[in-house]
Amino acid sequence: RKKRPPSPQSTRERGERRGRILDCSKRHKGMSPPTTTTTGEKRAAPEETTAASASKRRETQPTSDQKTTMASGLPKTLPATNFRVRVRDESIGGDNPFKWVTVTSDDYFKGKRVVLFSLPGAFTPTCSTYQLPNFEKNYDEFKKLGIDEIYCMSVNDSFVMNQWAKAQNLEHVKVIPDGSLAFTNAMGMNVQKDDHGFGQRSWRYAVIAKDMEIEQAFIEPGKCENGSVDDDPYGASSPENILKYLKGEDFDAGDPCKLR
Repeated sequence: RKKRPPSPQSTRERGERRGRILDCSKRHKGMSPPTTTTTGEKRAAPEETTAASASKRRETQPTSDQKTTMASGLPKTLPATNFRVRVRDESIGGDNPFKWVTVTSDDYFKGKRVVLFSLPGAFTPTCSTYQLPNFEKNYDEFKKLGIDEIYCMSVNDSFVMNQWAKAQNLEHVKVIPDGSLAFTNAMGMNVQKDDHGFGQRSWRYAVIAKDMEIEQAFIEPGKCENGSVDDDPYGASSPENILKYLKGEDFDAGDPCKLR
């Protein structure tokens, strides 16, 4: 029996239904959710959507139990912010010879070619087991490839970051506390992680910057609010991947990113 061709109205409706918000876990795996035909047969979602479906996607608001995926975008230059840091000062004496100082973005990054990587939290498993120690281990190789400094940033206070650096026996990588999210917000990389009791944190990413200007970004895919326990991907911002870029080899830039 011959099937009647679909009417223009039903075609538009199906196109609009395809414009739903992507689930965070699907974005993490780099997959688009399948669409379903009227016969129950699954097929891949098209790479391009109609103007109507794009408009529908913008208008659709997630319910409270949905995860929200967010497009990645970075400024062209590293933001000019201040960081409150605890530094050791032996002239103070006593058992706790530390004082508060204000360190600026210029103090850290100006006139240097640096790797800056930011992560969800100090002492967390992936950060402590792989990312931070492997940057420390590969420090000399980064130096040979033209990197002056490597910085690790997290939305934690200076007390926490100092203790984490001590626990990791860091000698080369420098830690930066962004406890008030001033830098992370300016980078557009803040995410809500209330599902873990974290509050606002940084999405995992890294950049290479030369004299404050971003040269290359490495943003982990699927940036989202309140993702599942599996939605903290790690690969693009790893030291091994960034070394590939510096050596002129094929590398993974992660999520596409437009500098703003």
